[in-house]
Amino acid sequence: MESVVSHTREVVDVDPCTGGKVIRHEKVWNFTIADISLLAFGTSFPQISLATIDAIRNIGSLYAGGLGPGTLVGSAAFDLFPIHAVCVVVPKAGELKKIADIGVWLVELFWSFWAYIWLYIILEVWTPNVITLWEALLTVLQYGLLLTHAYAQDKQWPYFSLPIPRSERPEDWVPAEPVACKLDSGLCDEYSEILHVGEDENRDVVDIFSIHSETRNGVGSVYQQVSGIDESPESSNKEYQEKMVSQDHPFFTLWRQQFVDAVKLESTESRKLSNIYLRLARIFWQLLLAPWRLLFAFVPPYNIAHGWVAFIGSLIFISAIAYIVTQLTDLISCVTGINPYVIAFTALAAGTSWPDLVASKIAAERQLTADSAIANITCSNSVNIYVGIGVPWLIDTAYNYIVYNEPLRIENAAGLSFSLLVFFATSVGCIAVLVIRRLTLGAELGGPKLWAWITFVFFITVWSIGGRMDSTAKHAVVVKVMGRTGSRGQVTQVRVRFLDDTNRLIMRNVKGPVREGDTLTLLESEREARRLR
Repeated sequence: MESVVSHTREVVDVDPCTGGKVIRHEKVWNFTIADISLLAFGTSFPQISLATIDAIRNIGSLYAGGLGPGTLVGSAAFDLFPIHAVCVVVPKAGELKKIADIGVWLVELFWSFWAYIWLYIILEVWTPNVITLWEALLTVLQYGLLLTHAYAQDKQWPYFSLPIPRSERPEDWVPAEPVACKLDSGLCDEYSEILHVGEDENRDVVDIFSIHSETRNGVGSVYQQVSGIDESPESSNKEYQEKMVSQDHPFFTLWRQQFVDAVKLESTESRKLSNIYLRLARIFWQLLLAPWRLLFAFVPPYNIAHGWVAFIGSLIFISAIAYIVTQLTDLISCVTGINPYVIAFTALAAGTSWPDLVASKIAAERQLTADSAIANITCSNSVNIYVGIGVPWLIDTAYNYIVYNEPLRIENAAGLSFSLLVFFATSVGCIAVLVIRRLTLGAELGGPKLWAWITFVFFITVWSIGGRMDSTAKHAVVVKVMGRTGSRGQVTQVRVRFLDDTNRLIMRNVKGPVREGDTLTLLESEREARRLR
């Protein structure tokens, strides 16, 4: 991601005074579009690929699979609360990181909330329990509207943007880290500007744009030249290091080094540990990660094609893992009898949201503002609906329309709608906390450690309560309408069969219109209504 977004292009301008050519470098990617299309889409790709694979396996059926939507809705709750909680406590003690462009964040927040409102409308209001081809197509097209609206807000287009002042974001998407230079490897002999100062030379004259360090033998000092502020973006430390590595090492040498690093169980830091138990713990952890690191070592290095080959290769590998996960979910559901929707909403949602957590954490640590960290959370939820649910439903509805001339039916629409309502209600509290932190502390992330950890505990508690409410809810289908009861006959007694236990039937009283075949969401499933006489 950093390699892709840091790409620049040369622009030649003509000086109006001298008539000479002035060459400047500008970023190819707009930061706002990069946050939505690359960061949010890339980190949400595990959920998207899992839902798409589930839809392709289910193609030809009149009923949509519940694995994909359940994972995406559960992932939205994980994105909003645990990831926000981690990002709040990640900055150093006392460090405040705020959103620089409030207007863009409000646009992203609007489309995130609207995504779940839209999903509820098409499930319960517009065409209950049914998804038509046009509804699926409109869902996908709204992702393009999100990109257009966010870009318009970023560029302050008249009539299309909110008149909200903003502070300037840093020029670099992620600030460059200092380049570590290994004197004994010979990598810095030709390309890095190192000034060795001997004992007999004047030590009082030192370049102020240098970084001081000691040599290994302690004889002399080393001063490493760093860039001034007026240099072009190409002279940043990160690109300078990439140029040095690419010239010293051929492409296949870099790729081979990835496999060497993948099977290495001990690093230089772990060898320095004096506690043998800590060393063994680190070795054990590296042993667990070794198969995954070895698998993703097949992804080409990010140094070529500005990182695009590595980006696309990673998405392909993630799709393969998502396919394996869908097969494992079917096996677990078959053996344990647990509804696949429950597995998707809990275990799969948390597992597939891990890239979102890692990306937001890194952005909160390294970036100077909170824009990308919070935008990744907000936009990931939008991408989950517009692309993660929209594309699979578009595949199934298009096939059903062409072959059967029938819409796509949602078997567990009531359960999905209930999950949406729980998520929407709790998300309002999450956004309210961020607004309060902005008004009181001056920033959404960081701040005094005490308040940061209080926010962390609040987010995790709300997520746990919301997840508990959704996990305890049972879904049952009406098999027979028994009759009406109540003082005015406004209550209907029905017999229902549980979806996760087809052998269990109970009597329940339902207020409002109900008919055979409807799916009910029961917040508690132990109480049974007294039979009508």
